[in-house]
Amino acid sequence: MPVRARVIGTGRPPWWALALAAVVALVVTVDLLTRGRLEGMDLRVSEVVSSWDLRHSSAYWPVWVFTQAGGRGFILIVLAGLVGWLWWRERTLVPLVRVLLALVLLTGVVYAFKWGTGRTAPAYPGSFFHREGASYPSGHVANAVLMWGVARWQVVEFGLPDRVQRAAWVLSLAGPVATGVAMVALDFHWVTDAVVGAAVGVLLLGVVHLLDALVLTRWVRARAGRRQA
Repeated sequence: MPVRARVIGTGRPPWWALALAAVVALVVTVDLLTRGRLEGMDLRVSEVVSSWDLRHSSAYWPVWVFTQAGGRGFILIVLAGLVGWLWWRERTLVPLVRVLLALVLLTGVVYAFKWGTGRTAPAYPGSFFHREGASYPSGHVANAVLMWGVARWQVVEFGLPDRVQRAAWVLSLAGPVATGVAMVALDFHWVTDAVVGAAVGVLLLGVVHLLDALVLTRWVRARAGRRQA
């Protein structure tokens, strides 16, 4: 089968994007834990959003739909179809291994953050940090960045049609933005939850790419079915 040209990049984060994501995650976390200015900004934005009261309006469900661009269930359905198709066409488990690796890292890192900081969601009267909180960072946004990024990577590397590559590119960018905006608009998350969720997603995508280069490319059985450039 002829190899299709790549119309977009695989989306591997460059070093400067990883460095920026790490700095953002660190600076925002320290600021919040020391009750800095960003917490005040979160509270002011939440006050405005609360006044909209989208949760109890006819706009709730149309906005909620956009949160599912970062919903694990929806993304996994799409990825299951993609992984199944690539396995049938290429006879390789590489896409599946990458997805599973991303899921394990996402779950471990995001929940470590959540339990470590214990930040309460905007539904509580104010922003507090205790063991009952699990708002920081936004798992939906991190999920959108990482998993749509992994989907884009597979679509490009295995040479799916141009329109599919372009659609994957749009989803990898618009998915996290739509998720974050919808989560904040419905007052499910603070702004900084969404920002650091995106930063964590970028960092994890870089880690998955790195582990693929260091480990999966040396795994003979996985590499056997990979399309050679």
